[in-house]
Amino acid sequence: MNEIATILLGLGDKFAAHVLLAAAAIGLGICVALPLAIWASRSPPVARTALGFASLVQTIPALALLALFFPILLSLREVFGENLPTLGFLPALLALALYALLPILRNAVTALANLDRQVLEAADGVGMTGWQKLRLVEAPLSAPFIMAGIRTASVWTIGAATLSTTIGQPSLGDPIFAGLQTQNWALVLAGCLASAGLALVADALLGLIERGFAQRRRWQWGAGALAVALGVMAALFAQWDEGDEDRIVIASKQFSESYILAQLIGSRLEEAGFEVEYRDGLGSAVVHSAVASSSIDISVDYTGTVWTNEMKRTDNPGREAMYDEIVEWERANTGIRILGRLGFENAYAFAMREDRARELGVETLENLARVAGRLTVGGDPEFFERPEWVAVRDAYGLDFDAQRNFSPTFMYNALQSGEADVISAYTSDGRIAADRLAVLEDPREALPSYDAMIMLSPRIADNEEVIAALEPLVGAIPVDTMREANFAVDREGGGKLSPKEAAEELAQQIGL
Repeated sequence: MNEIATILLGLGDKFAAHVLLAAAAIGLGICVALPLAIWASRSPPVARTALGFASLVQTIPALALLALFFPILLSLREVFGENLPTLGFLPALLALALYALLPILRNAVTALANLDRQVLEAADGVGMTGWQKLRLVEAPLSAPFIMAGIRTASVWTIGAATLSTTIGQPSLGDPIFAGLQTQNWALVLAGCLASAGLALVADALLGLIERGFAQRRRWQWGAGALAVALGVMAALFAQWDEGDEDRIVIASKQFSESYILAQLIGSRLEEAGFEVEYRDGLGSAVVHSAVASSSIDISVDYTGTVWTNEMKRTDNPGREAMYDEIVEWERANTGIRILGRLGFENAYAFAMREDRARELGVETLENLARVAGRLTVGGDPEFFERPEWVAVRDAYGLDFDAQRNFSPTFMYNALQSGEADVISAYTSDGRIAADRLAVLEDPREALPSYDAMIMLSPRIADNEEVIAALEPLVGAIPVDTMREANFAVDREGGGKLSPKEAAEELAQQIGL
């Protein structure tokens, strides 16, 4: 409990960012929903169209809705210029505002459509204009029902805002996603408690406003509104930032090694006097596009990922030739500067428990193809959509009985528990040795090499201070040392480290 309390006390910036994002999304949702509801209450076709659209948005998973705004905003840069944000607050705001629309709109339309006809006729009878009738009759009578919709939208939005971590917006999802990837359950619980607590407080305050409207108590709804305003202002004050052009934004993907390397790079830059901001838990395609557009300044990517996903290459010219071609392709096509390779490879590989591999007589992927029809394969959430899977599947004719998706950390647990017979492991992962796994050989070289390399965005590609701070990392990390750092984060029980602590130990081991 002490650990959870300590984590909660350190979530102030994430909490404030979460409050501002949720409040802005709900506010935008209200600004769109209420005028639309007034129009819809006067026009049945508009009501059907608006409610149908809002209902359709609700059928899209929140995570997918958030992710979709990245390519949308990226394409809109052709119209609005390169300064249009594609990650972070703006896409999260737009997606969550759409998500908040339905309950507000539905309650408002229903309330306006079911007002007492005699009251409305009386308003017409005393000569009220349309605006007077809306302001003095329809709005006061509908307000309690509209507030009920806003309460529902608020709880939904506060919960869904945790997913904005995946598109680079700081939120209470940061500790949740980081905890899930590193099996730090205190982080997960702290993030959940903070998000749930915020939702309960928001619901209580909005409920106070709703009862004030229903009972015609101006002091009651005024007090609730004042409390909400003060909370948002406090969050705004906590997040106030005059901006700093020297701030470097560092991305990490959704696995432990990426978290560790981001912290290692960040510590080097902080020592050089830069202000650093982390965007954790992003997907591979999002990271590369974000670095190319300078929404992210630095990431660690892998040669095989760029080769197959970005360059759309299926051949395998060899490790050195592949790296040289990638460096030139990035320079010519995206403006990304590849500073160099870190010194280790983290390749995809298929792994099984040693006892299971011996039982089935499997040492290579060719052996695996003969028994794949009665086995379950597990992969990380994006593996089965990647070109690498298609290449290895077609090269060996792999046809498994079932395939399942797991987070990178849980893949290894699934292998040990028997929920998967073979997984797409990572060769620099310390759990391969710790869990006594057999890595299957790839005699046809269907999988490319995966050298880890530092990627610099066009914005900082020629920044000599950044380059000087990071050059000592080039070629400095042996794969065994990286495995130890990864396992220190992924292990359960004693000796478990946070990514920041593991990065500090890693820096010491490589002499930095």
